[in-house]
Amino acid sequence: MSNPKQKYLILSGLEPLVISPESNFINVGERTNVTGSRKFLRLIKEQKFSEALEVARDQVEGGAQIIDVNMDEGLLDGVEAMTTFLNLIASEPDIARVPVMIDSSKWEIIEAGLQVVQGKSIVNSISLKAGEEEFIHQAKLIKRYGAAVIVMAFDEVGQADSYQRRIDICKRSYDILVNEVQFPPQDIIFDPNIFPVATGLEEHRKNAIDFFEATKWIKENLPYVNVSGGVSNVSFSFRGNNTVREAMHSAFLYHAIKNGMTLGIVNPAMLEVYDSIPKELLTRVEDVLFDRRDDATERLLEIAETVKGTKKEEENKVQEWRSLSIQERITHSLVKGIDKFIIKDTEEARLQSQRPLHVIEGFLMTGMNVVGDLFGSGKMFLPQVVKSARVMKTAVAYLQPFIEAEKDGKASFAGKILMATVKGDVHDIGKNIVSVVLACNNYEIIDLGVMVPPEKIIEAAIKEKVDIIGLSGLITPSLDEMVYLSKELDKQNLNIPILIGGATTSKAHTSVKIAPNYKHTVVHVNDASRAVTVVGKLLKSDNAIYKVEIRTEYEAFKEKFLNRTKKKEYVSLEKARENKFKIDWNTSEIIKPKEIGTQIINDFDLKKLEGYIDWTPFLEVGAYTENILEFLQIK
Repeated sequence: MSNPKQKYLILSGLEPLVISPESNFINVGERTNVTGSRKFLRLIKEQKFSEALEVARDQVEGGAQIIDVNMDEGLLDGVEAMTTFLNLIASEPDIARVPVMIDSSKWEIIEAGLQVVQGKSIVNSISLKAGEEEFIHQAKLIKRYGAAVIVMAFDEVGQADSYQRRIDICKRSYDILVNEVQFPPQDIIFDPNIFPVATGLEEHRKNAIDFFEATKWIKENLPYVNVSGGVSNVSFSFRGNNTVREAMHSAFLYHAIKNGMTLGIVNPAMLEVYDSIPKELLTRVEDVLFDRRDDATERLLEIAETVKGTKKEEENKVQEWRSLSIQERITHSLVKGIDKFIIKDTEEARLQSQRPLHVIEGFLMTGMNVVGDLFGSGKMFLPQVVKSARVMKTAVAYLQPFIEAEKDGKASFAGKILMATVKGDVHDIGKNIVSVVLACNNYEIIDLGVMVPPEKIIEAAIKEKVDIIGLSGLITPSLDEMVYLSKELDKQNLNIPILIGGATTSKAHTSVKIAPNYKHTVVHVNDASRAVTVVGKLLKSDNAIYKVEIRTEYEAFKEKFLNRTKKKEYVSLEKARENKFKIDWNTSEIIKPKEIGTQIINDFDLKKLEGYIDWTPFLEVGAYTENILEFLQIK
């Protein structure tokens, strides 16, 4: 075998998968992932593993060449679930023929999977976020288990969010793995972070093009490695509009592959054929991906409304909605992101209110509640919510002098909120969006950044005398960190409401694992616009009723959830011994073996087994074939 052959990434289930320059894009099935499929999560929670296997089978039959298995959920025993599911896969040849990607943000779950997985798998993932020592330790273990590895572009500072940070972190990771760990370079897969585009925020404009360029650099400068990513992240802003999302996925994937992306987590059902994307839609999507126009996001939003079937001409019919009530006009301006009339309407609302603050708490918050409901149901997109927040900011800025006049000219914020991504987590896009929206609603934001240890959060909360603490996290270990932090806050006898947010968080986890540890208010918040409503209610002078309602609601939810949990009833040891299997030695027929004791066979011809051996896996490995044949003396 020639040396270059051995530099290809070779994976296997029951069958080998060789990823070479001639290979097409390798599709990783994403539905056997509890964080990406509600159906799969429900089946695993209810321990319906036979039905969960059907999800995996459908993935393979649908063309997935690798299946991504993830059991990261705050209320699951991830180690047990991963071990059980992988063992069951091994007994299903039509599923087990493809390699498995063991996906978790918890090392103990990854290692549990490595100990039982069939064939050569991929670990998803490791990174430098906890430092070189842990990175090297995990890499050595993965190498020992014989798996390939996905390396995320994270380091001790946080996630790589620019072209330069992407290539710097990947180069550093590569040098450590290849030179220090002696990790086979062909077994390294880099994930340079696919982030959302068209969010309405300036700092996200180059997310796609930076990924493309970083991918190209990696393929040209880091020999033999592959590049992967989770494609659905790019279209996060357009949740609920599958037409636009499918077009974005296809266009992104088309250009990512051209730049060297070799495999990725993709839902084939959410992909349009690139050449079948309507020309106008494709142009506007690619304007966003390549940041070709300052108004690219707005232009994509315009066409998104038409392909979803909304009435594009509605904004032109100004006279119709301008004749509505003051509340309806303010709500319309907020929902549509129209700031042309907001000052005029805010002034009218101020004249009808006893205090200027009542305009915010009443008219404006009522409108933002509608925005939150629409966003939560997928009828509004992230960039539209950002536009709504900016209209809100305009209205609040207009009211600010009137509010200050009531306070003898002293400038005042509506409240002070501490925001932090918890220890061990470097994700901050969602947190930053919440901060922007809250700031637009006249709240002072103390942002501690990412990977913030609990003692720093507590120290800052006391020092800054904050009104609310907002905790964010995207990965499952973040949930454990939030539980720990809630206990520490309680030990300090603090009386500060906590907001919980992030992709892996849920009302169930908050109710069952976090709220019971803290004597005061804990609220789970689904999205940025909803945070405004929750914060407003928490900071009202008559907030006691709302806090009691939240506590009662969460306690009821916890009881209902725990009552659904299976409870094992154990009998006593004495009763168990009474139930043991009893053998009737008088009636049982025991057959005596022909030979008893240890038997040694010295004269056995291994050639007799030759016709029963499938040599395909050995031949694929190539480099070891000659030694194996010599050992068996059948060369």
